[in-house]
Amino acid sequence: MERFTKFKTMIFPREVIVGHNTTDQIKGICNHLAPSTNVLLVCDKNTKKISGDRIEKILSGAGYEVNMVVLSLPLIKRDVLPAWPTIREVNTVIKEAKKTSSDFLLGVGGGSVIDVTKCATYELSMNFVSVPTSASHDGMASPRASLKDKKGSISKSAVSPMAVLADTAVIMKAPYRMLASGCADVISNLTAVKDWELAHRLKDEEFSTFAASLSTTSSQLLLDKAEDIRTGLEEAVWQAIKCMVVSGVAMSVAGNTRPASGAEHMFSHMLDSTAPGKALHGEQCGVGSIMMMYLHGGDWQLIRDALKMIGAPTTAKELNIPKKKIIQALMGAQKIRPDRYTILGELGLTEDAAKKLAKITGVI
Repeated sequence: MERFTKFKTMIFPREVIVGHNTTDQIKGICNHLAPSTNVLLVCDKNTKKISGDRIEKILSGAGYEVNMVVLSLPLIKRDVLPAWPTIREVNTVIKEAKKTSSDFLLGVGGGSVIDVTKCATYELSMNFVSVPTSASHDGMASPRASLKDKKGSISKSAVSPMAVLADTAVIMKAPYRMLASGCADVISNLTAVKDWELAHRLKDEEFSTFAASLSTTSSQLLLDKAEDIRTGLEEAVWQAIKCMVVSGVAMSVAGNTRPASGAEHMFSHMLDSTAPGKALHGEQCGVGSIMMMYLHGGDWQLIRDALKMIGAPTTAKELNIPKKKIIQALMGAQKIRPDRYTILGELGLTEDAAKKLAKITGVI
């Protein structure tokens, strides 16, 4: 009888706390999970004021030695677009952790701060708690991080947080555009999973039904609740955060980004190179998902209508990106991950095919 030797490691958050005024629960989380009382709090100038100072006060009062590193991540364009973090910011956190002998990290901020924290944690072989102050994409609970290099945005291996502490009262105060972007990012899982299924059928790529189901469920929940996702409603934040966490967990189950990243993400990453600083990651993925669902022969109008209801962009104009840049991104998207098979095939789209796709779906 042949011996069964297959194995897989899946790391999930041990605690996920989502709700109104939950920031005070950081003490309990650290009591459960921190290996000592020496922690490093990572934030930027804005999130230091929003939650960082409060968390430092709570933990210091509980006997923790809290060191803080404040990242310089300037906003670009229309006040809500953070500059992509680079390896420089990651090295800054690593250096500070070693200098202060910290052995546990807290990432307090938006996607950029949390991505820097999870990359530093990965390099340091430590653990961290994710404390999002906004929700512009599903990275708050995922084992991947996005950084910028000379060629544009890149996805790097990282670690899942030991815990996620999402205070909906805090996140609701962030620009609503960020929440809408996060919802669009999760909804785009629908085409990511279809690409994964296609690669499984045509290229015999390993496929996880469990991870795919989690990912699709998170998307479907947002589609079902689209009319309830609106500005000024804390319940909307609660619904969205839950789906973002499930999306991140799906990637941990799969051991890769397949459940939440397909051709629509390649399109978004290519836009980061051809039209940087114009739109949020999730916004671009949402528009990409409309077009990729059309290529899959699925209900692309359902995605478009849900994004409109939520208030996320569905056109090039709403993304503030020129039509020609949309076409260029569609044509070059496959070059982002040539090792990843998607509906774009191995050669990508021709210019005529890209124009036709964008016009039929109303993107241009």
